Amino acid sequence: GLQLVESGGGSVQAGGSLRLSCATSRLPYMNRCMAWFRQVPGKEREGVAQIYTDSGSTDYAASVKGRFTISQDKAKNTVYLQMNRLEPEDTASYICAATMRTTEGACDRSSRNYDYWGQGTQVTVSS
Repeated sequence: GLQLVESGGGSVQAGGSLRLSCATSRLPYMNRCMAWFRQVPGKEREGVAQIYTDSGSTDYAASVKGRFTISQDKAKNTVYLQMNRLEPEDTASYICAATMRTTEGACDRSSRNYDYWGQGTQVTVSS
């Protein structure tokens, strides 16, 4: 199956920036939907952003739109999440997810649509 490895988490003050990376194993990088979710203990997992690998089409949760950017490097089989103007409310474990052999129309932020998950990387934003 597909393996996902996140990196780039850390601690930052409010207003700061971080870039997360999600490296995937070397399977065909096509017809995929890749997404970032975040999880806070005791709360429901939240879809933050997703990208459809073939077209590069992206979408974001309202809570991060204008501050976060999801992107990809197809040559490196890697997806990124650039997070700017971070807020304490962004504190969470950020988890990369993927589903393969899907269509652009089915690429969304519903966790049930994703088959592969990383272990997560912690982001802590202090005020």
